[in-house]
Amino acid sequence: MLSCRHPGGLCAGVAALLLSSTAVVQAKTVVYDFNVTWVTADPTGRFERPVIGINGQWPIPTMECNVGDALIVNVHNQLGNQTTAMHFHGMFQNGTSHMDGAVGVTQCPIPPGSSMKYNFTANQPGTYWYHSHVRGQYPDGLRGALIVHDPDSPYKDDYDEELVLTVSDWYNEQMTPLIEAFLHVTNPTGAEPVPDAALLNDTQNLKVAVEPGKTYLFRIINVGALASQYVWFEGHTMKVVEVDGVYTDAADADMIYLTPAQRYGVLVTAKDNAAANFAFVGSMDQVRMPCPSRSPHLTLSQDMFDQVPPGLDPNVTGWLAYDEQKEFPAAALIDEFAPFDDFTLVPVDKEEILEHVDFSLTLDMKMDNLGDGINYAFFNDITYLRPKVPTLYSALTTGSSAADPAIYGVNTHPYILKKGDVVEIILNNDDPGKHPFHLHGHNFQTVVRSEEEVGAYDATNITVPMPRTPMRLAMTFIEAPEDIPRTHNIPEDHLQLCEGQGIATAGNAVGNQDDLFDLTGANVSPPPLPEGFTPRGIVALTFSIISALIGVAVISWYGMAEIKTAGGGATLASKAAN
Repeated sequence: MLSCRHPGGLCAGVAALLLSSTAVVQAKTVVYDFNVTWVTADPTGRFERPVIGINGQWPIPTMECNVGDALIVNVHNQLGNQTTAMHFHGMFQNGTSHMDGAVGVTQCPIPPGSSMKYNFTANQPGTYWYHSHVRGQYPDGLRGALIVHDPDSPYKDDYDEELVLTVSDWYNEQMTPLIEAFLHVTNPTGAEPVPDAALLNDTQNLKVAVEPGKTYLFRIINVGALASQYVWFEGHTMKVVEVDGVYTDAADADMIYLTPAQRYGVLVTAKDNAAANFAFVGSMDQVRMPCPSRSPHLTLSQDMFDQVPPGLDPNVTGWLAYDEQKEFPAAALIDEFAPFDDFTLVPVDKEEILEHVDFSLTLDMKMDNLGDGINYAFFNDITYLRPKVPTLYSALTTGSSAADPAIYGVNTHPYILKKGDVVEIILNNDDPGKHPFHLHGHNFQTVVRSEEEVGAYDATNITVPMPRTPMRLAMTFIEAPEDIPRTHNIPEDHLQLCEGQGIATAGNAVGNQDDLFDLTGANVSPPPLPEGFTPRGIVALTFSIISALIGVAVISWYGMAEIKTAGGGATLASKAAN
């Protein structure tokens, strides 16, 4: 269970938007031209495969700018066989939510051979990243760091140099077949594909040159798909100064824990001499939270990875390289994982807890099966499906009806909230697995976090006092739909991408402009499972059918095979059967 608060707006299910206006003085314009193409890479040194690169290279470049800069990113899709889009993770996009890059929410996908210009002001300092926002595409390589430098950082005088360090899981197989197998009736328990390796800066055996006595600001980003990671530096203490773009009071940490998409800024001071090199480690979290599920269809597992392949090494080692001529020692074994508790961090700005709650929303998260036998994720028994018209476009073109959640479709799970409302979101995790939650467009205050196995949130039974200045993380709302037409003007090239793919850009979730409450043809989830069915039953039924089909295939094969006669001749069984 997690409870968080923020002045809010309209929330559209799993993906949402922030829509408000903020004036920022632009310092300069930083332009990136990105040709998104397939390239071949082998980050582990053991398996070469196609990856998605930029301008013919992979790993892709780190994007950098200063606070207040205008950032223009021209994305040219030259993949040939896949659509794409670009999301700038952690950027609020205040007044520019059409630049957020979330397909089906703020834009249409960019088809092969087409381009899109993203143009927004980077008015938030800190550590961010950018990645594809089309299905599960980014683990194929389209993800990199986005750093917004701050000349007025409260820690600007406390370090000598900045270094970017990404951690990630890695798959030898491409995402398309992995996702097809994952979302399939033959995988009714929803077992996620298990990574084949862990990476540091998209490689292994990384060496980071450091100089004695210097202090480094490490911007650490988990750009992985599934695995959270423990990170530690042997013989060195980290000083946490930023999390997800929020400056914090400095706090010492020997080990930190990063979920996918999470970012840390830590200060690491080098030793006074170059007598030795020191290992640092990223270790994929394989342990699933040991709390009982409320769903009768789920089986408790102690492993985050449902099946650990033989030979999988969950760790990846790099080194603080003081002297290239000296030994680079193997990482030492540790007795236990004891990461720093980020709930104890205090923001530098000391923003106090938001006391008055205008709207409280409880989201019960679970994983379960529907009538097609596939395992889905749910908020309040609704699984998100992308509408046929991007939600932002519906909000822009439906007049006063934009304030009615019905026009956005059931499976977008919309909530309409008033501009400036303080919104309390209560998250109850009813799944035995750990799940990070991210929503675009705001910082929210994390005010309550329960212990494991205590059940759903109960406001009358909070044993730990709420922090006076709670820590904040990244989140998104769609605010005040009546204000959207005044603050947003969709660029023509964005609309043309939709039209070229036959995607409507106006009306309700299905593009109906005549009757906004007629959702005939909407993308909807499959019906629920018949009563009494469980994943175990689906597995048994599926493999019974497969066995039967194999049996039929064997009969057919045998019936079509040549029959040897005593005289050495042959005839077809099909003719004999006739």
